[in-house]
Amino acid sequence: MSAAQTLPDPHEHLIDPKAAGKVSPAMQISPETAETFISEKRIGERIKRLRLKKSMGLVELGRHTGLSASFLSQLETGRVVPTLRNLARIAMVFSKDLSYFFESDPVALFRVHRRHERMKLPQTGVDDPTYYFESLAFLVPDRQIDPYHAEFVPLKAGQDVRPHMHPGFEFLYMLHGTLNLQHGEQSTTLEPGDSVYFDAGTSHSYRCAGKVPACALIVTMQHSTAPRVVNPLRKPPAADANGLKDESTSDAAHKSSAPHSASRMPSLTTRRLV
Repeated sequence: MSAAQTLPDPHEHLIDPKAAGKVSPAMQISPETAETFISEKRIGERIKRLRLKKSMGLVELGRHTGLSASFLSQLETGRVVPTLRNLARIAMVFSKDLSYFFESDPVALFRVHRRHERMKLPQTGVDDPTYYFESLAFLVPDRQIDPYHAEFVPLKAGQDVRPHMHPGFEFLYMLHGTLNLQHGEQSTTLEPGDSVYFDAGTSHSYRCAGKVPACALIVTMQHSTAPRVVNPLRKPPAADANGLKDESTSDAAHKSSAPHSASRMPSLTTRRLV
């Protein structure tokens, strides 16, 4: 090692007591600031949440950690601050890492979309659109559902609708006007107050059935279809006096285990308000 090279001083991070008085108060972290920083982590609340989730009392947690129930109570209410050693004992009881107590809590999602912020877009893939839509949640990242306000315009002479399909399911609620919905081989007419829920993986199309535009609230859900589970122990449907089998009871019994199936006929369920 050359004379110009020197080893780092292991004590250089320590403050010389003689020079400590020369540090400006504006450059020091006040005790109040440190206390605020600690309280914002809500360590006591996190400990209590873990304990209650395990239905564990203070005495039982004390037995596992070697800490008294009174100390744990003060810890949960924020009256005392734990050392890293004591916090590690608590973390290990609940199979958590120390970082769990210092990570930022996820912020509950709450997003408002004002009417003037929305953009009205035409049907894609066609030169002459038959409907226009506005996303009602375009500012929400990684959203689980996609809500839209859709306006279906009356068709021009010689104009036809374009069927489409997409993964997941779709829910439509009619606001005003009249709309024809074609879903696979099924067709229905929807009026204000009607709603329909269907498998969007089946070809479907909309057609304004009136002379004025029809408007609807549409929600698409990107859920994959689960394979249908056949229960070999399920009793066959009973036959009535005419020898006809009633499928409704048996189907309802296993519907929870098989909500949807790609091999089943497309489903189109319509509800009307009376």
